[in-house]
Amino acid sequence: MTDLVQQMIDRSLLRQTAELYAAGADRRDKQLWRPLLAEDCVIEGPGFASEGRENCLLSLDALGQMFRGTVHRIHQQVVAIDGDRATGETHCTADHLLRDRDAILIWTIRYQDMWRRDAGMWRFTRRRLIVDWTETRSVTVGIGA
Repeated sequence: MTDLVQQMIDRSLLRQTAELYAAGADRRDKQLWRPLLAEDCVIEGPGFASEGRENCLLSLDALGQMFRGTVHRIHQQVVAIDGDRATGETHCTADHLLRDRDAILIWTIRYQDMWRRDAGMWRFTRRRLIVDWTETRSVTVGIGA
């Protein structure tokens, strides 16, 4: 396999880690997150830091306690791959349905990411969440089937 083909495969797999991370956050699914996180993973952001896979998984519980629901959308991702390590930036918009009123808190996020290939899988070793700006918007909840 050529280096270019391997780079394309790795870039696709790194993006998939971000997309599965977002889906796991929205579903509060620890089993979806578990294989994405290295044992020594660190996740940090404004006012929080978690070290180690098991502690990072607990952040899903906190997310569920803070918000009625969330929707994370992954946008562009820029990565640099060096063998079995990669660094990059992943852009995301996250809607958080507030508990105390029918409104969403929207975060425009940049994740500063570090990955390591472990047992053939790309896993996050560090994920730093930077909130560039926020917006709060009223919503109507409960329309639909």
